[in-house]
Amino acid sequence: MQPDDKAKRLRIYISSTDKFEHSPLYEIIVYEARSYGLTGATVLKGIMGYGASSEIYTDKLWEISEKIPLVIEIIDESHKIEPFIEHITPYFEKVGKGFIVTLEETTVIMHKTGSKK
Repeated sequence: MQPDDKAKRLRIYISSTDKFEHSPLYEIIVYEARSYGLTGATVLKGIMGYGASSEIYTDKLWEISEKIPLVIEIIDESHKIEPFIEHITPYFEKVGKGFIVTLEETTVIMHKTGSKK
């Protein structure tokens, strides 16, 4: 991606306790994004939130399992993002939990590829 390139920002809102089979859903999505050749993925940990159930989750309350909101963000070219959404859709259909997936156009201002060390 070059400066001023048009790109797509995929955001996936899920819970930290969402699982696919025996693995955290956020891990599955990030590993799938990497194997799909997307530029990168970031999982953001929310400190508070609620979804369709209207139950508020926060990192302030002590619970046996830490259920907090997560956002997975992926930015790449449209021709890569859109097929990836189709690729991961079956994961969401099998999870059976609430989620929301958004897609918006964005402009790349700066992009530099790092080196593996």
